[in-house]
Amino acid sequence: MQWETVIGLEVHVQLATKSKIFSGASTAFGAEPNSQACAVDLGLPGVLPVLNEQAVAMAVQFGLAVHAEIPEVSVFDRKNYFYPDLPKGYQTSQMYHPIVGPGEVEITLDDDTTKRVRIHHAHLEEDAGKSLHEDFHGMTGIDLNRAGTPLLEIVSEPDMRSAKEAAAYLKAIHSIVTYLGISDGNMAEGSMRCDVNVSVRPAGQPEFGTRAEIKNVNSFRFVERAIAFEVERQIELIEDGGKVEQETRLFDPERDETRSMRTKEEANDYRYFPCPDLLPVVLDQAYVEHLRDALPELPADKRERFQSELGLSAYDANVLSASRPMAEFFEEVKNTCGDAKQAANWVQGEFSGALNRENLSIEESPINARQLGELITRVMDDTINGKAAKQVFQALWNNQGESADEVIEAKGLKQVTDTGAIEAMIDEVIAASPAQVAQYCDAEPEKRGKMIGYFVGQVMKASRGTANPQQVNQLLKEKLDAKL
Repeated sequence: MQWETVIGLEVHVQLATKSKIFSGASTAFGAEPNSQACAVDLGLPGVLPVLNEQAVAMAVQFGLAVHAEIPEVSVFDRKNYFYPDLPKGYQTSQMYHPIVGPGEVEITLDDDTTKRVRIHHAHLEEDAGKSLHEDFHGMTGIDLNRAGTPLLEIVSEPDMRSAKEAAAYLKAIHSIVTYLGISDGNMAEGSMRCDVNVSVRPAGQPEFGTRAEIKNVNSFRFVERAIAFEVERQIELIEDGGKVEQETRLFDPERDETRSMRTKEEANDYRYFPCPDLLPVVLDQAYVEHLRDALPELPADKRERFQSELGLSAYDANVLSASRPMAEFFEEVKNTCGDAKQAANWVQGEFSGALNRENLSIEESPINARQLGELITRVMDDTINGKAAKQVFQALWNNQGESADEVIEAKGLKQVTDTGAIEAMIDEVIAASPAQVAQYCDAEPEKRGKMIGYFVGQVMKASRGTANPQQVNQLLKEKLDAKL
């Protein structure tokens, strides 16, 4: 039987506010346990929450970025459940009237095709604390620093049909929220994580199968691996005569498997009701339009501009627009050297390779965009050749100069383009290589092209790599062919 996978994601994005959603306590990462949980976060008697206006603005900006409906009125509800890291015994969330309505995201797949994934809604809520199991022998520690941190939960429709599509969707959400600056998207620190809803059904069947929810997956790679395992598990279970249970599961990356945590709750299990301590949020149109006017150029728009105005391929445009720092770095390189294609090649090639080797972010790069743009300019105007350019790049990377020109001058890498000087070196190489010249003259015409490489290498060696390779090739061919 042919099976179809159905996937929906609930992405939790920690908003980049300095204080929590209902209190003035800090949201800074890495503080001592329980040092950033105030009376409001703990729900102590007599305290009242005050909504963080910045969290509202960030949620609306996201909604505008995904072409979503922005309701005039949204309402906070209490989601009631007991868990040790939930100090109030309920979570303040939005169930019935979320701040962001239906929208959509365009994803780009590995073959450069695109697909639209619908967003059901996005709502604001407070985060819970964190249970710590590994440091307390036989016990669990509770850190409430994260309690009350503002989250935007983005709920997709079940529109994805493969693990690749789910990862592409998650990357698209990551790109949007980081472009907007509403989250740092740091998945290692928990700033972005997702719950993955997976089900399978016979191909062509309109009804969905029973879904399992995989909780708190915190990397693109883990999303793909968790889905791959879960799909295989469900298909095998059904084909063996079993039945998929609606449940919540956990992904174990070390064993590369999902494990059952608990049976899946329904909404009525949480006894949602409107929060009596918070008024409805009312947004007027002028406020929404003010936020719309402040939106930056978003990834999809930038990708389209890179193709239509700069002439980049779909692949190059997609890679260079994936993150805002990468896009801004590329554009400054391009503006400095004046050639989009050359800038794209260097940024994706030598520059990105160096970052990856040393596990650095763009912000940590020893080379800035202006330096790289100036280096590319010196290649384009034939001041240096490609081999020398790599030497200059490495020197700049190692902080051996402030500019490409300084390094070129200090290392004597300026390309020799004087025809007379190149001819003199060629004559010396030919005179010192009578056996190779004879072999060249005796060879079939179609083989001479490869044999000329020996002479090119000798001339480049004599010039310490500074001779213009194109001139060397042309002059060598003329002089060797003259001996035929």
